[in-house]
Amino acid sequence: MNEPVLKMEELTPEKETSDLNGWKKQVTSYSLPEVYNTINVPFNGSFWKKLLAFTGPGLMVAVGYMDPGNWATDIAGGARFGYTLISVILISNIFAIFLQHLSLKLGIVTGRDLAQACRDNYSKPAAFTLWVLCEIAIAACDLAEVIGTAIALNLLFGIPLIVGVTITVIDVLVILMFQYKGFRYLESIVAGLMAVILSCFVYEIIVSSPDVMPILSGLLPAAQIIYNPDMLYIAIGILGATVMPHNLYLHSSIVQTRKYERNKTGKKMAVKFATIDSTVSLFLAFFINAAILIVAASTFHSTGYQDVADIADAYQLLTPLLGAGMASTVFAIALLASGQNSTLTGTLAGQIVMEGFLNIRLKPWLRRLITRLIAIIPAFIVTLLFGEKGTTSLLILSQVILSMQLSFAVVPLIHFTSDKIKMGEFVNKPWLKITVYMISFIIIILNVYLLIETFSEWLS
Repeated sequence: MNEPVLKMEELTPEKETSDLNGWKKQVTSYSLPEVYNTINVPFNGSFWKKLLAFTGPGLMVAVGYMDPGNWATDIAGGARFGYTLISVILISNIFAIFLQHLSLKLGIVTGRDLAQACRDNYSKPAAFTLWVLCEIAIAACDLAEVIGTAIALNLLFGIPLIVGVTITVIDVLVILMFQYKGFRYLESIVAGLMAVILSCFVYEIIVSSPDVMPILSGLLPAAQIIYNPDMLYIAIGILGATVMPHNLYLHSSIVQTRKYERNKTGKKMAVKFATIDSTVSLFLAFFINAAILIVAASTFHSTGYQDVADIADAYQLLTPLLGAGMASTVFAIALLASGQNSTLTGTLAGQIVMEGFLNIRLKPWLRRLITRLIAIIPAFIVTLLFGEKGTTSLLILSQVILSMQLSFAVVPLIHFTSDKIKMGEFVNKPWLKITVYMISFIIIILNVYLLIETFSEWLS
């Protein structure tokens, strides 16, 4: 017999208990309440109809795995080290599949996004600290979007970088107008832009004609990635650009937009189809990330342009080196689509984090404007002082910052989903618990190693 569906009125802002299924506080509001439980799922429909209903959140999460920050790290990695770092993209993608599965499961089973879970379980000082760290990560991510969009506008239309950085404030407000048309509409825009990016890189792969065997060899991890500080720096940048902390908060929220029965049967169905959606979408992101690195490796590394790490330089060299008239333009179009897609999902992540941790609701345009202004200040200063070269270094640095913040989202996520009292029969199985703790351990160790190497270079 199905359990009763949880009704909206059963949860009120004032309702709290000392303990509820292992939580210190009861969830007091729905995540993204304006779109919560709004997309119908055919409970008795076919497999494909259910999958179609759940398709969308995975694509929105995958956007974060192909944002402009990925471009800088992938281009630098491919140009300098050939196909060696493809293995890092693959491993990062596998990490992401496991972590996003935990994220969507937390949201579906507990009715909390990750930010709400932290607020409802940890002390106020601990939750506040996690919020600050998460905001830093979102600012770093937004910095990559600002710079990437500004570079794309410069390459396509000749708009100066400084002006392009300023324009990114306006494009946020324009894009956010689409958010009010409905969440499914927003997902469709994201899917459309992803199709543009995918098409662009299918073209780039075809015209660059990479050798297949070195690509396959690059899928196997090489020991030199750990021992070469320069390679490790780029590798961790790829990790930070691939497994993004704000995506864990985002996914745990937007899976709750689906209208399914909030009982064991409904939750099992939701976890199953949301996981398929997430996994397929992340493999799509893997292809695009790998394609960026492969194009850089086949075009620059093998032709003596190993020092190319700048997106603008890559744009200028693609057409003459490949002999394809559209190569550079297609590259810039994909970059612009990537920046705009990241803007959409970054908006939602920022809203979810602030509302979840602080229970403060701001208008999405105001929340996004604040975040974008925080990102614009360093981007504006660096662009003014150092030009294009400085923006590329800032892009890569933003991804390393993201990687360093990742542990502070991953550890609470694993903690909550491994708690039998909180998750019930959906708790992480022993093999999954061991796997995700190993992933967390690897992320922490690599970041500590990177910090030591970085400080050693500064002191020497």
